[in-house]
Amino acid sequence: MTPFRKLACAACAALAFMLPFAAQAQGKLEKPKVSIAVGGKSGFYYLPLTIAERLNYFKEEGLDVEISDFDGGSKALQAVVGGSADVVSGAWENTIDQQPKGLNMQGFVLQGRYPAISVGIAKSKAASYKSPKDLKGMKIGVSAPGSSTNRMVLHLLAKDGLKGDDVSFIGVGTSAGAIAAITTGQIDAVSNVDPVMTMLEMSNAVTIIADTRTAKGTEAVFGSADMPAAALYAPISFIQKNPNTVQALTNAMVRALLWLQRATPDQVLATVPPEYLLNNREAYLASYNKVKDAFSPDGQFNEAGAQNTLKYLAAFNPAVKPAEIKLGQTFDNSYAQKALAKYKR
Repeated sequence: MTPFRKLACAACAALAFMLPFAAQAQGKLEKPKVSIAVGGKSGFYYLPLTIAERLNYFKEEGLDVEISDFDGGSKALQAVVGGSADVVSGAWENTIDQQPKGLNMQGFVLQGRYPAISVGIAKSKAASYKSPKDLKGMKIGVSAPGSSTNRMVLHLLAKDGLKGDDVSFIGVGTSAGAIAAITTGQIDAVSNVDPVMTMLEMSNAVTIIADTRTAKGTEAVFGSADMPAAALYAPISFIQKNPNTVQALTNAMVRALLWLQRATPDQVLATVPPEYLLNNREAYLASYNKVKDAFSPDGQFNEAGAQNTLKYLAAFNPAVKPAEIKLGQTFDNSYAQKALAKYKR
């Protein structure tokens, strides 16, 4: 082989080696400073967001992320609609629920493949509970009215022919306030996320009547285990204007999801802020072990889950008419797929 041919072959080999990396190269961030609104950040529902923040994955993607915490997902959504935040870390179902209102939102990375929401009845009321119709007249604590914890109860009520106004919904947040509300008798039942629900179970304060922390429990409540939950979502206009920024956000979140697949419970406890434990390390650890399978392994949505969610919402929300919903625009897996190509080794 001539020296020229050797040089040409070496150049081609180098180019072939570099192409995968060039394909993964990311353009300049359109908006390096991003604000994310979340409703109850300390809950396990949003653990991937906290992991991405605490392990500096956002910073390593060139992002300066500001996270604003609200009492519930409905309030986080209001922050984005009102323009005080760019992205919601919240229940993906809002992308469907908001369409009839003319708000076009899209999920771009999934955090939870199961809702990981539980409903519990106060022990003083549990003996008389036989089915969701027995919730009638009760005061039910939810993270915030209109949030996914609220919708979970609406789903149970609809199963027995009841409506939302057959009960009273009270916002109690997703932390110590929720625990206090049920243990002091301010509410008769509670729909919430972990670690709150496990702590209430361990203190024998509630009897669980619906549990979507596992595939089996989700199927029992919804008829299918395909029920996408927490996600990062934003107005489609924001995503279209800031594709590189959205990719960077997704990269960080997918890294967090992959880290959670490998992490031990002790590593998780060592990573989250100490106040998340609510002064009960044992209960927090027990909570994590109950919900760990609920996290998405890869950040991607699926069509079956989207269809199930549409059917679920339409059962109690007359504004959601399946034939009129553009389901295809409510999620985009391309960002998660690129992130997986970059970080899944």
